[in-house]
Amino acid sequence: MTGTRGSSTPAWAHARVPAHPAVPPSARGTRRAARWVVRRWTLALGIAMVGLLCLAAAGAGALAPAPPNVQHMSETLRPPSGAHPLGTDEFGRDLLSRILFGARLTLTASAAAVALGALAGGALGLTAGYTGGVYDSIVGRVVDVLFAFPVILLGIAIVAVLGPGERGVVVAIAIASLPNFARVSRAAMLAEREREYVAAAYAAGASAARIVLRALLPNLVGPLAVLVSLGFAYAVLYEASLGFLGLGAQPPASEWGVMLSAAREYLFQSPWYSVFPGVAIFLLVFSLNLIGDGLRDLLDPRLR
Repeated sequence: MTGTRGSSTPAWAHARVPAHPAVPPSARGTRRAARWVVRRWTLALGIAMVGLLCLAAAGAGALAPAPPNVQHMSETLRPPSGAHPLGTDEFGRDLLSRILFGARLTLTASAAAVALGALAGGALGLTAGYTGGVYDSIVGRVVDVLFAFPVILLGIAIVAVLGPGERGVVVAIAIASLPNFARVSRAAMLAEREREYVAAAYAAGASAARIVLRALLPNLVGPLAVLVSLGFAYAVLYEASLGFLGLGAQPPASEWGVMLSAAREYLFQSPWYSVFPGVAIFLLVFSLNLIGDGLRDLLDPRLR
């Protein structure tokens, strides 16, 4: 049999054979996700660790073996055991319970401080980079002045005005992180505003606010997202440091820096008392740095 009249080529030879066997969409999605995780394993690991810590903080009421502030003077400075997996402190309070509830304070205060610093610093940097001129010079000098103040000294000054507590810590960390967000967003804006699409939007009659919000800002999300993750890690360290110095949350709050400050008196008698809050701070900061490195590799085309 022939495929066409006058031709000796079989009909089946003209059939189109698929290059690859058909793969279900679900399998293709699973393979893409697996390849993405393998290539961006630092980002996936960091997200998983932060997610577990957030879940543990949210479910502290169900996971904690005991209320965090209930004292049992007959069980002071007990080592880890079945009743107290991480031991107890000088008042017989369960350390695991206090670390879980302290995660709420640390995550909430750090997130609020980074959000305030990113919004204020990003707004200053974007507007200064877009408008330029005298306003850009004024913003630059203000940022330079803020860079000159150490975070701890700035925290002491703000706590002297607002009083000790989480509110002063949030304000201090937000002001300390503002210069980084302002400088990065301004530099990104200076590089991006010279692109052709910005000139096209301006020629089309778009307002400055529309150009910044609709055209420029989506292209600046990458570097700002990396800075937010790294700023979050620094905020956790600053929050714990100010709590350690007695400028943040006050006892009996189960904040990690406060716990480390109290554990100083029992370093040799009960070393686990200081180890476990320190490990919690390390894991959170380490996972946030993994997210920052992974986002940088994912969003920077030069590193792909």
